[in-house]
Amino acid sequence: MAAVTIQQDGGKAKPKLSFWQLWNMNFGFFGIQFGWGLQLANMSSIYAQLKANPDEIPILWLAGPMTGLLIQPLIGSMSDRTWTKFGRRRPYFLVGSILASIGLFLMPDSQVLWMAATLLWVLDASINVSMEPFRAFVADKLDISQRTAGFAMQSFFIGLGQTFANLLPFIFSKMGVIGTTESGISLTTKYAFQLGAIIFLISVLYTCFTTNEYPPEDMEAFKKEKEDNKGIVGYFRELIGSVGSIPKTMKQLAVVQMFTWLGLFCMWIFFGLMTSYHIFGATSADSPEFRAGGEWNGVNFATYSVVCFLVAFMIPVIAKKTSRKFVHTVALICGGIGLISVLFITNQYVLLLSMVGVGIAWASILSMPYAILSGALPPNKMGVYMGIFNFFIVIPEILASLFLGKIVQSIFGEGSIEAPMYVVAAGGVSLLIAAFCVRFVDDNNG
Repeated sequence: MAAVTIQQDGGKAKPKLSFWQLWNMNFGFFGIQFGWGLQLANMSSIYAQLKANPDEIPILWLAGPMTGLLIQPLIGSMSDRTWTKFGRRRPYFLVGSILASIGLFLMPDSQVLWMAATLLWVLDASINVSMEPFRAFVADKLDISQRTAGFAMQSFFIGLGQTFANLLPFIFSKMGVIGTTESGISLTTKYAFQLGAIIFLISVLYTCFTTNEYPPEDMEAFKKEKEDNKGIVGYFRELIGSVGSIPKTMKQLAVVQMFTWLGLFCMWIFFGLMTSYHIFGATSADSPEFRAGGEWNGVNFATYSVVCFLVAFMIPVIAKKTSRKFVHTVALICGGIGLISVLFITNQYVLLLSMVGVGIAWASILSMPYAILSGALPPNKMGVYMGIFNFFIVIPEILASLFLGKIVQSIFGEGSIEAPMYVVAAGGVSLLIAAFCVRFVDDNNG
């Protein structure tokens, strides 16, 4: 296929990429999301099997949002100012994938709660090093007309990676794997994490070696800006300056993101526990019903991941015929209804229907905000602004980690097995609020 050149954001013309070029540049997200998917579906169960109470678990999830808050803008700023023979963003993909794979491999061998919590900090920091530059990578490589398709391709691989990651413990169980490690962690979980470590590294390497990067358009200006902002002082000067000049569209999207990710965090922390206690009737984390519920939660999360990658390629088409705001609003409403529906479901198979709505929302959450945002950002600040945009994901998660456990304990009492169901439903309400806030976002390019 012949390359078609298009004028890019007032800069030099860039080639319009083919389907397979879009595929190659986003394939690394399959591995990254494999790692995230294993963590999101299994960490609460791992903590519970290491004797954590339900109301203690939110604070143990603090690693993810805190490392995102600290790492993503730092890596974004550093990658903006990086140019090597291996490119701008790819060195960060590579280093992060190696460290994350080590963390994934070691996690299920945790002997005590503090060890698992420490490894989660290492794992999350490493995944953030890989993931943040991928957002800027898409914006670097694509003209505005292809960005919706580019971020939709990311959604496809995220959904695909999560699907396989979430199903692995269940598949291992059906293959006859039984038993636990010495510390009580299911062997199905152990083997899933260790296979995931290998897949993570291979997937990121594939993108690193099949996709090139464009050098800075004005190398002299790039070198001057790098010199002016070098070192930790330069980083904070750039970060503060960028925060002070956040585009209007980002501010509007920030409100949507805050409510969106608060709802998602409620789901990720408590959906597995809700499945074990409410659907499977477990009475403690040591019971066979609890382990069966944890394995079925992998099927739950795989369901929304399957829906995500099936819907991903429909999103650009629907957005073109309507608008990106319309697509995102409808998708968030579907997700909110899906989470609220757990209040009325008692059957494990019917529970999968709630995940259909979540999958539709997830496909849009992973693409529409970034497609809308990228058109409002200066190209030379893409990395740092994508990192700052992550603030509005991690801040609600940090608040949830710090205070959600205390709120749950004050309402339901210590160690309540009923609390997870109501927290999941509250997450659905948060997604509905986010859907309402989309109407106030300016999207001049879509």
